[in-house]
Amino acid sequence: SLGDFHAIGAANNLLAAMIDNHIFQGNALKIDTRKITWRRCVDMNDRQLRNIVCGLGGKTNGMPREDGFDITVASEVMAVLCLSADIDDLKARLARIIIGYNTDDQPVTAGDLNAHGAMAALLKDALRPNLVQTLEGTPAFIHGGPFANIAHGCNSIMATRMALKLGEYAVTEAGFGADLGAEKFIDIKCRMAGPKPSAVVIVATVRALNITAEFPRLTWAKNIWRL
Repeated sequence: SLGDFHAIGAANNLLAAMIDNHIFQGNALKIDTRKITWRRCVDMNDRQLRNIVCGLGGKTNGMPREDGFDITVASEVMAVLCLSADIDDLKARLARIIIGYNTDDQPVTAGDLNAHGAMAALLKDALRPNLVQTLEGTPAFIHGGPFANIAHGCNSIMATRMALKLGEYAVTEAGFGADLGAEKFIDIKCRMAGPKPSAVVIVATVRALNITAEFPRLTWAKNIWRL
């Protein structure tokens, strides 16, 4: 959002480049190329890039191995950014990212590669919440967007804390349904950020209530009057 995705993608792909460079330069950490879990990312839903073979082109162009691309918002860097309280916390969380396993089946982290400092430098501006204005003229923070099905699905802790500090109350959204995003908001974000919600608003459509009830899905329109 507002340029943050570019910084997240750059930090993600910097780590990917440092992994392959470490292997090319002698692989002192004994990273098993068959067990690298860190993937590159691109801000485009490109099916052809989901699973690829990289490092082709001869000895000087790296070690051939299987790799792949995720969309930028699915990067673990996005989740880390939104859970970080400040730049030092961000750097510590980046250092703990597991990028794969070595030949002894032990995890290898971004900190082992000394990649976390450079990644944090790329993210230092993206760490700042973005202030915008709603159609009603009220202030709003847009910051971060991790998916609720693979991460915690909430905006950044920094944006929420800033909103609570600057206003009498703050309204925030948890991604997906109440049984996924809201649950993670309470179980993960609230525990890390500190604030406890004073009220919860759950949006439910008549069609959704009908489909999850006893009526067959194909006959929801006929039975809608019974709800």
